[in-house]
Amino acid sequence: MNLPVPSPTIVPRMSPAVLAEPVLKHAKTDLATLRPQWTVADSLAHIRSTPPANRIIYFYVTDEDRKLAGVVPTRRLLLSPPETRITEIMIKSVVAIPANATVLDACEFFTFHRLLAFPVVDTDRRLLGAIDVDLYTAELTMESDESVPRDDLFQLIGVHLSTATQRKPTRAARDRFPWLLCNIGGGLAAAILSGFFEDVLSQRNAVFALFIPVVLALAESVSIQSVSLGLQRMASNRLDARRLLRDLAAETYTGVLLGIGSAILIGLVAGLWLHDRSVVLVLVGGIAFGVTAAAAIGFAIPALLRATNREPRLAAGPIALALADFTTLLAYFNLARISMN
Repeated sequence: MNLPVPSPTIVPRMSPAVLAEPVLKHAKTDLATLRPQWTVADSLAHIRSTPPANRIIYFYVTDEDRKLAGVVPTRRLLLSPPETRITEIMIKSVVAIPANATVLDACEFFTFHRLLAFPVVDTDRRLLGAIDVDLYTAELTMESDESVPRDDLFQLIGVHLSTATQRKPTRAARDRFPWLLCNIGGGLAAAILSGFFEDVLSQRNAVFALFIPVVLALAESVSIQSVSLGLQRMASNRLDARRLLRDLAAETYTGVLLGIGSAILIGLVAGLWLHDRSVVLVLVGGIAFGVTAAAAIGFAIPALLRATNREPRLAAGPIALALADFTTLLAYFNLARISMN
């Protein structure tokens, strides 16, 4: 489904009671549904003869048991030839909201997927209803110029959307500074850690210090990518331990592949430049381990924060970056020390 929700110019402010309500309480059940075997002409005739009471945003394709098979955007249905089968024009990969989701979960769907509506399904993918963007926009309010928007959504990498648009620099700095403490703490921890490896960073072994920036940059890049993926997965699914472990394993494996690929490339450059086998081995091992660990850390932190009732979109980025830096440096320095013995 490729109909985006226009970026809102006002900030959502929702009461905790509404956010905690079941999404099914707000779902519309009188939907425009089609059958996979119908043609476009059959579908249009059916809609004309039995029009739904609510407005039509998407046409949902279901089988006889109301199991969701796909979705057809209105434009695609209207512009397709009459003899075309619905199976030929429907989108089979449908983003659906589980029946046990809350309004907050639904708002996260709108935030991350930017669609105009989502079907609500049970565990067997049976269509129970749908929610459209009205659920989201009904809770939007415009604050006066003198007030501070208090958003529960649109938070990422340590900055609120409302803070980013804050007109008063002093207040914006006050709100954003606490999350810089994660970066400050991570930097100080890295500095203290470096102090324990003075022998590695001595003038005689200064070559190892040359590659610290690239080693950290790779780990940080992968970590923040994994944080973003972790946040998106949480918006698409309820917090489920088994699914989380499966997704974490997949992201860690991706980190292994990224780490090996990056390590080989940097190792080749270092080998051609320095002609020092020990440095190459340290770089390959440090980058491979650091990137893998960064991927796992970045993906796991949002889930851990949410499980402890913390705001993952706000704090996940700074915490993940600090942990990724510390873990990567620890591995790199230890490998360098081993190579020196």
